Amino acid sequence: MNIETRPSSATEQFLTFRLGEEEFGVEIRRVQGIQGWNKATQIPQTPAHVLGVIDLRGTVVPIIDLRRRLGFKHGGFSSTTVVIVVKVELEGDERTFGLVVDAVSEVRDVTPAERKERPDFGAGVKAEYMLGLAAAEDRMVILLDLDKLMSDTDFPIEFDGDDAIEA
Repeated sequence: MNIETRPSSATEQFLTFRLGEEEFGVEIRRVQGIQGWNKATQIPQTPAHVLGVIDLRGTVVPIIDLRRRLGFKHGGFSSTTVVIVVKVELEGDERTFGLVVDAVSEVRDVTPAERKERPDFGAGVKAEYMLGLAAAEDRMVILLDLDKLMSDTDFPIEFDGDDAIEA
């Protein structure tokens, strides 16, 4: 299956959400739903960012702690914690994942003028998971490339304790 791509010259819609103080966005066409946080069934021998699986209308869905996947400290769960269910293309197949985030913000139209290219951080910094950035009033929204984020097995370096990024 091939998830359709859109030209970057058109206005695109992103579902924005928070991880700590930072705001991120995913293409709305990838979002299958949003649901409140419920504990997942843990699976042994999985990376720290894989919280387990849930049964979503008869489909077993892996649940990913997006904070840990991006190298942030785990911030705990609150009443605003949700799971964003998304479709991702991995190795030519369409798969469903649940992304645990701190809170959903809004659906945002991003015009070509608002969209900024992914910065070049130089050697040693992985930023391929970013589609780019969107200027939003007094902040920047990090636009995620879900296919690259979920397929990169070398990302992130697992951080523990003081090495993790404060979000």
